[in-house]
Amino acid sequence: MIPLPQRGLPVEDVLAELHRRRQGDLPVDRATSYHFESGRPEIRDLVAAASTAMIGTNGLDPTAFPSIPAVENDLVAATALVHGGHEHTPGTVTSGGTESCLLAVLGAREAWRARRGDPGGRARLLVPTTAHPAFRKGAHLFDLELVDVPVDPHTFALDPADVATRLDERTALVVVSAPEYAHGTVDPVAPVAALAADRGVPCHLDLCIGGWVLPFVRESEGLTPVDLSVPGVTSASVDLHKYGYAPKGVSVLLHAEEPMRRQHWFADAGWPGYPLVNNTLLSSRSVGSAAAAWAVLQHLGLDGMRELALVARAATLRLADAVERIDGLRVVASPPSTLLAVTDAADPDGPDIRVVVDEMAARGWPLQAQPARLGGPSTFHITVTGALAARLDTFVTALEESVQAARRLGRVEPDPQLVAAAAALDPAALDDAAVDGLLALAGLAATPGGPVLPDRMAEVNALLEAAPTALVERLLVAVLSRVYRA
Repeated sequence: MIPLPQRGLPVEDVLAELHRRRQGDLPVDRATSYHFESGRPEIRDLVAAASTAMIGTNGLDPTAFPSIPAVENDLVAATALVHGGHEHTPGTVTSGGTESCLLAVLGAREAWRARRGDPGGRARLLVPTTAHPAFRKGAHLFDLELVDVPVDPHTFALDPADVATRLDERTALVVVSAPEYAHGTVDPVAPVAALAADRGVPCHLDLCIGGWVLPFVRESEGLTPVDLSVPGVTSASVDLHKYGYAPKGVSVLLHAEEPMRRQHWFADAGWPGYPLVNNTLLSSRSVGSAAAAWAVLQHLGLDGMRELALVARAATLRLADAVERIDGLRVVASPPSTLLAVTDAADPDGPDIRVVVDEMAARGWPLQAQPARLGGPSTFHITVTGALAARLDTFVTALEESVQAARRLGRVEPDPQLVAAAAALDPAALDDAAVDGLLALAGLAATPGGPVLPDRMAEVNALLEAAPTALVERLLVAVLSRVYRA
C-alpha cells in the first residue's frame, strides 16, 4: 500500500491494512511493560466508545467545548480524592506522565525565579538517580542544573541525608518516586519532603506508575499514605493510562496550592490572532483519552479500582515468591507495589538474565531488559496487571523453562576489543556512516525500513551495557531516526 494513493481506497481495505500492520506489535494480552491491560474485555470496548464520543473536540479552547472541563475537572477531583487531596485541590489533565513531570519542573522553576526576582536565573533540580528520565528531560528543556542524588546500589534506597547535603538556595524542586520504575521501590517520601519544606523548597511526588495502585495497597496493608497528605509534598503526578486502564495518553498533575499550578500556564494576547492561554504544553489537543479515563472511573468506581489494584498486588507477591523459588534468579527488591525487577544470581554456571529475556520472548512473553547501571545488576522489568494475574501460572512455567534453557546456553560476554574501542570513541564526532557501522557491529542491521533487531538480543544488550552511556545515547538516537524514516 502506497503512502498516498491517487484514488481513495474502500474503508474495509484501509482497516484491513491497518490490522495487518499491527500483526507484529507487542501482544497486549501478554504485555509486561508499555501497555496496561485490565483483563476485563468490557473496559476495552468502553474506552473505544468513550474516545470516539469526543471526536471533534479540541482542548485548545474549553469554553467552546464545555464537555472538556466537565470531564477533566472530574478526573482531577477523583485523583485528588484518592491521593490525599480535597474537594478544591487544583490540578491539570495532561497527555501523560512525562508532560505532568515536565510541567512540575517548569512551574517550580518559574516559582523559584519569581521568589528571587531573577527571571533568567538557573535553578537546580534534585532527583534520585532512579527518578524517571522525564525529570532529566525537564532539566534539559527548561535549563535547570540537574543534581543526581545517589541511591544504595543493593537496595536502591534513597538516603534523606544525601538530599540534605545537596539542598541549597538554588534548588527549585526535589523529586521523590512511589514507586520508581526500574526496581519498583518507594523513596522515603516523608523525610525528604520534610527536609525540602524546612528549606522552603517544593517537593514533587512521582506517582505516575503507581498512583492507582499504591493508595489501595497501602490502605489494605495498614501503611500510612504516600500522597499529597504528606507534609511538604507540593505536587504529584498520577497517570490514568497506566493502572487507570485508559488508553494513552492521559495523566493528572495535582498541586497542593493554586499559585503553583498557574506557574506552568502560558498566555499570549500580544499577537494579532486569537488570545491564547494553555494550561499544558500543548495547544490543540485531543480529549479522547481523558474521556476514556473518565468512563473507566465511572464504570468501575472506587471499589472496582481498589479490586483491580489488589488483584495485581496479590499476583505481584505470588510472582515474587515464584521467582525466588527458581534456582538462579532473584527479585532485586521486595515489591511494595506491583512492579518487579528480576536479576540472576551472578553464578558463572548459572543463567544469564539477558539470555532469559531472549528465551521468554521465544515463548511469547516479551520482557523489558534493563542494563546494569549505577552499580546495579542487569535486570528485567515486569509491570503486573490484571491481565497478567489471570495468566500467572502460564508465565511462571515459561520463566522456569527459560531459565533452564539459559543455563544450558551459558552466559554472554561482550567482546573486550569492541568494548575498548567503544570507550575510545567521541560520540559527538560520529557521522552517519560511522554510526551505521557501529550499529552493524552491535548486531543491528541497517535496512531501508530502519535497523532490524536480531531475534536474540542478549549479546547486543551486553555490548550496549558495557559501552559508555553517551555512546549508547548517540546510538539510540540513530536507531530512532532510522525507524522514523519514510
